[in-house]
Amino acid sequence: MTGFLTLELRRSLRDVRYLVIAVAMPIGLYLLFAGLFGAHGQQAQGLPQPTELMVAMIAYGAIWAVFSATGPRIAHERAIGWTRQLRVTPLTPTSALAGKLVTAVAAALPAMALVALTAVVSHHVQLSAAQWPALLAAMWAGVLPLALLGLAIGYLAGDDVAFPLTMALYFALGALGGLWMPLSAMPHAMQDIGQALPSNGVAELGWRIAGGQAAVPKAVLVLTAWLLGSATAALLAYHRRAIRSAH
Repeated sequence: MTGFLTLELRRSLRDVRYLVIAVAMPIGLYLLFAGLFGAHGQQAQGLPQPTELMVAMIAYGAIWAVFSATGPRIAHERAIGWTRQLRVTPLTPTSALAGKLVTAVAAALPAMALVALTAVVSHHVQLSAAQWPALLAAMWAGVLPLALLGLAIGYLAGDDVAFPLTMALYFALGALGGLWMPLSAMPHAMQDIGQALPSNGVAELGWRIAGGQAAVPKAVLVLTAWLLGSATAALLAYHRRAIRSAH
């Protein structure tokens, strides 16, 4: 299991898509938006603009990190027969599935940390010694439902569909979830949609902690609902694929 996790994590961190979309893109967007708007853009939770943008881009990078290690990769591995090869190894199917999930969540942390480091270096974002670990830990835990959703996509979608489907979902979660612009700047109907998305829930946790406020019960409830739904979908997709492979 340790060897499998090490292999999977190395593959994730060396993936060009991961480096470009989960690391370079959020950092580039942060620098672009922070440079364009300075302290005058739309804000969330009354935070300084550089801090608000930092939290949004931390969430954005983390989402693709967990998607890149699950959906498109699993679909490709199914297509080339890698998942069948794993069945003849001592690694149990449950361990392989858990390994994919652990790898996805682990891959999110470097992407999150690099966005935070960029914000500190470029715009001198400051949080207390207690806020930094609390913010990163809460947002890190918050992407677990999205990692499970990525597993479901990987076991349901074909190799030619998984990547564009995941990318479309990634952009939709960012745009509608208030990561590109605050929900307060959107029409009321879109605000309601955004508040129900896990992307907004992850960012909301970060904004609240950065602002010295308690976690939002609604955001926690939204993420819990997505966690239960995504876990169910992932398990059903995995068992469905296992049954098909057995026949």
